[in-house]
Amino acid sequence: MSENDPFARLPEVPGFTLTSRDLADGEPLPLVHWSGIFGVPGGEDISPHLSWSGAPEGTRSYAVTMYDPDAPTGSGFWHWAVADIPASVTELATGAGDDTGALLPPGAVRIPNDVRAARYIGAAPPAGHGRHRYFIVVHALDVEKIGVDRDTTPAFLGFTMSGHILGRAVLTATAEAGGAR
Repeated sequence: MSENDPFARLPEVPGFTLTSRDLADGEPLPLVHWSGIFGVPGGEDISPHLSWSGAPEGTRSYAVTMYDPDAPTGSGFWHWAVADIPASVTELATGAGDDTGALLPPGAVRIPNDVRAARYIGAAPPAGHGRHRYFIVVHALDVEKIGVDRDTTPAFLGFTMSGHILGRAVLTATAEAGGAR
């Protein structure tokens, strides 16, 4: 376990399966999922396809987050957060994190990331900062609505979810400026 593991001080919960047609666990994040908004050449800020299965019994909704604990901020960097995904939904299409939210299920709440944009922002690790890890997580929750509004922060979403998480599915991708993409 890394000293900046984002789950190290959270209650342990059962895992379930998370896969993607766009990326593989532990592998570099493909360039289309990097950030053109932050000036990465070839970055397109396209959220990856996600598909999950095996969530714990009693799951009533999901939240999806993407977090970089290695960002040079002292608090990491939240790239994406969506709450109130109905329990009947077990897949998000490539690009579901765009500006419109049109590919998200009805009722899903798009939470502004750390640049206060209610959309997916891709990887943009600073040159010379080394390898960053991007934790893409599907949280299985015991409530249909987590009770946050569209102006909350991903950190507050995490705080609000903390007592409602039944399970967690995680894919971790990596990125390094100037490294293999």
